[in-house]
Amino acid sequence: MKRVLVSGGGGFLGSHLCDRLLSEGNEVLCVDNFFTGNRRNIHHLLDNKNFELLRHDVTHPLYVEVDEIYNLACPASPIHYQFDPVQTTKTSVIGAMNMLGLAKRLKIKILQASTSEIYGDPEVHPQPESYKGSVNTLGPRACYDEGKRCAETLFFDYYRQHKVAIKVMRIFNTYGPRMHPNDGRVVSNFIVQALKGENITMYGDGKQTRSFCYVDDNIEGMYRLMNSRDGFTGPVNIGNPDEFTMLQLAQQIIDLTNSNSKMVFLPLPQDDPMQRRPLIDLAKKELDWEPTVNLREGLIKTIAYFESVI
Repeated sequence: MKRVLVSGGGGFLGSHLCDRLLSEGNEVLCVDNFFTGNRRNIHHLLDNKNFELLRHDVTHPLYVEVDEIYNLACPASPIHYQFDPVQTTKTSVIGAMNMLGLAKRLKIKILQASTSEIYGDPEVHPQPESYKGSVNTLGPRACYDEGKRCAETLFFDYYRQHKVAIKVMRIFNTYGPRMHPNDGRVVSNFIVQALKGENITMYGDGKQTRSFCYVDDNIEGMYRLMNSRDGFTGPVNIGNPDEFTMLQLAQQIIDLTNSNSKMVFLPLPQDDPMQRRPLIDLAKKELDWEPTVNLREGLIKTIAYFESVI
């Protein structure tokens, strides 16, 4: 049995990771300041003798004894990470330093939940891990994009300088139960609007594309990366390579919810990427991983969740 720290464990992905780690027989220390996480996501775990919850902000040092660290702490949706952009950068950068310092002291493995946002508005499509990105360092999304890029830098410097065992995962759009209903992400936005019969807000002409990975597939990739061979650091893309326009996504959600919602078109936000699709050859080779849940199947499960909470 391992004692595993999950920072951001009360969030969407973090809570699903806690479920997975407990199912594998581990003890889990869930660390969250609940800026965007929600106690409801982990309420079902509070009576589990192998689960411990610690309210803590990772921008402050943490002194605990654990065997592995998954660093997921950071607001991940534009609405949340732009609400307090300085704190977002601090969470990514200082939070990474504190978690890396803990891993260094304990001589343990640490996984960084990085993001496809480090590629910015890509000029290469689909995006391989070797692509260095096209990011506006001055724009409203930079607090998240640059914070995550700096966190990757810190991880590899700790690896080279202090021999910390690192794993870096670049997460592409992920969706599923426990998403925040008001996080401004496209899947949750469209589902909530469709269920309420409201207009579906489409930014730009709706022809921009995204690739959507169901949460169970994402967590499987994360778990396999942490348990991958020694010396394999990543970064590795984890996402679903099936690509859809926003118009296609909205229509599928309207059909699955039997909604009468109409689409309304609004200006595209600054620096919003026009294309996003992962190249996952490295994940297939090193982790024997690829997604198994198609978009329709995943949307049905996600819609059922939102029907129960809104």
